[in-house]
Amino acid sequence: MKAIVITQPGGPEVLQLQEYPTPTPGAEEVLIEIKAAGLNRADVSQRRGKYPAPPGVVQDILGMEVAGIVIECGPGVTMWKPGDKVCALIAGGGYATHVTAKEGQCLPVPEKLSFAEAASLPEVIATVWTNVFQRAHLQAGENLLVHGGSSGIGIAAIQLGHAFDANVYVTVGSEEKGKACLELGAAGYVNYKEQDFMQAYAGTGMDVILDMVGGDYLDKNVQLLNTEGRLVYINAMGGNMAQLNISRMMQKRLTITGTTLRPRDYTFRKALSQELLEKVWPLIHNGKYKPVIYATFTYDKAPEAHALMESSQHIGKIILVNE
Repeated sequence: MKAIVITQPGGPEVLQLQEYPTPTPGAEEVLIEIKAAGLNRADVSQRRGKYPAPPGVVQDILGMEVAGIVIECGPGVTMWKPGDKVCALIAGGGYATHVTAKEGQCLPVPEKLSFAEAASLPEVIATVWTNVFQRAHLQAGENLLVHGGSSGIGIAAIQLGHAFDANVYVTVGSEEKGKACLELGAAGYVNYKEQDFMQAYAGTGMDVILDMVGGDYLDKNVQLLNTEGRLVYINAMGGNMAQLNISRMMQKRLTITGTTLRPRDYTFRKALSQELLEKVWPLIHNGKYKPVIYATFTYDKAPEAHALMESSQHIGKIILVNE
């Protein structure tokens, strides 16, 4: 098979398209012929040598979400058959022409969606669902603040929050990104380059905050949260260390938590996939959730795709397509 391999830790230029052994599916696995793969920030960190794949996962091929066609099934597979169109959340190996995945990690490609659109779904939807809805228990009528509203995670959080009748607010880096978020269903945006989001949202109050920035955002988040508010971390791009006003946290009875989805075990992933099929896939079918793709790149242009992601110019997902 062909795979986009990390030749050494470094910049986008270290990604090279090479020949690579095709994996063989295990008892409960399917072999997927990949048609498209989604890019994520974790891919950039792994390429730089700062975020290794979990043990047992291929280390030199990036990619945590794919869409394609099942071409082979392990002897224990009962959920799929060759020819089925699936998308899957995996722990690595997605920047390739083939990958194996446990059958319970796969979901059907929604009707009317292209493979590129389907590949944009698994990681962002799973991340938002497990953090915003399972951990933070977002309810209808509550206020949700999403930092990085125009990112892949951001657009998923806006659409899912809006679909379940929450009021979604975002922070963004430009007016163009803010307007795009409004079109997706956001109730308001703050351009953090021009305005302090804590001051701008002081009169609103947030029940749930989804943060991928970390660092000095912690204190501002805590001040913005309403009583019984929930703060969930999914990254710390602005730094891992911050000061917490413990008294304020206690007085408001806040919950501060966070997760990393990638190392979770198969039992969790299978249950999560089933819940997404029941709760979120109907929203895709009826048009309440629509994939937002900013750009697609062929496999040989993977370095350019990574450079675009690092520029933060994009609104929505960046996708690699196998042509």
